[in-house]
Amino acid sequence: MAHNIIHKYFTDLSDSQKAQIQKLLPLYAEWNSKINVISRKDMDSFYQHHVLHSLAIAKFIQEHKLSLYAKMRAANQNNVCVMDVGCGGGFPGIPLAIMFPAAKFLLIDSIGKKVKVAQAVAQELGLNNVTTLHQRAEDVNLKEYFKKNVADLIVSRAVTSLDKFLPWVENKYTEGILCLKGGDIEQEITDAQHKCKIRPSRIFLQEISVWFSEEYFHQKKVVFIK
Repeated sequence: MAHNIIHKYFTDLSDSQKAQIQKLLPLYAEWNSKINVISRKDMDSFYQHHVLHSLAIAKFIQEHKLSLYAKMRAANQNNVCVMDVGCGGGFPGIPLAIMFPAAKFLLIDSIGKKVKVAQAVAQELGLNNVTTLHQRAEDVNLKEYFKKNVADLIVSRAVTSLDKFLPWVENKYTEGILCLKGGDIEQEITDAQHKCKIRPSRIFLQEISVWFSEEYFHQKKVVFIK
């Protein structure tokens, strides 16, 4: 089964998490027939290109032992808050919400039809830790959703260049930003450092291929800005 690629790299999933992951493909296939949020040809590699790619952020949090990891894996709901900026149809936010049911996720996008899909999928899966919002990141009042003015983490997947992205979320997070990127992004990082006045020591680059062996991930990276 296609979803087994997730079990290959995440061996401690609960039965509930496995069931939710298995439901992702039929849900997105149904919605994609109505609202095109995923490339038709990409649906053939849905679990690898979308779900597993999103979960590279979970691997980063786990492997690098970010201070929030234990809280995000706790059995009970806690106050770890994550905002997915430019969530599209729900990536990386939906897979991460499955992986970390104790954390609260706010998925935002400026395109209403994409938010509609993310909201519907979250509801179908019973993800009570997910809220969706049709709004631009710079206009979001986080206190309305998290009961505090900032998120702990910001996540995103290939939304825009970092020098454009960072001003959107300025002063909206405490622990850091985790972005999924592809290809050669050294110049993009340099531009962000200069334009947004970020010290090099605040930016960490991680190759996803150290975790996932599939060829698709050979040029994929996680960028962590702390």
